Amino acid sequence: MSSTGSTGILVVSATAGEAAHVPDGLDVVVTGIGKVAAAVAVTHALAKCDPDRLPLVVNIGTAGALHTHHSGLYLPSAVLNHDISSEVLRSLGHPVRDVIEVEDGDGSVLATGDSFISDAEIRDALAARADLVDMEGFAVAFACAQVGARCRLVKHVSDQADDSAMDWPAQVDASARVLGEWLRETL
Repeated sequence: MSSTGSTGILVVSATAGEAAHVPDGLDVVVTGIGKVAAAVAVTHALAKCDPDRLPLVVNIGTAGALHTHHSGLYLPSAVLNHDISSEVLRSLGHPVRDVIEVEDGDGSVLATGDSFISDAEIRDALAARADLVDMEGFAVAFACAQVGARCRLVKHVSDQADDSAMDWPAQVDASARVLGEWLRETL
């Protein structure tokens, strides 16, 4: 695991399984699952870099589809922090950044939260705000924004964010292969 290589690209993934097919020669940081782990790991990795030459951070990983017609690979244009009480905090006079726009996206919206979404009712409520759900994207994008690093989010649908999500461990390698191929073709 390195974050200071010469490629100018830092691939970030929550789990080693999701990064299993990253092409050789790319720097990879495996953050662990959840927003706190992701934010700390990305911040730590970027702190080791020359501030005048920050890498492009590419966050790859699996995501749950919030709409039944969603499948395949997505490059979200926006990511939102879905499990923070933004409205309440704002009403108390505390500004909260809960949406981040991401360059080079495909128009989709990713919702990030620390809850593993496997309930269709919760999925349907999130579907009013987003297309996909994960547990790290917002934290990665937020850490990048704080230090001025460019960020891309690349997510592959592994489940329908309902009871099928409980089969997520068996789906990770198939998603990792698609993500690795995207990296080979794009970077």
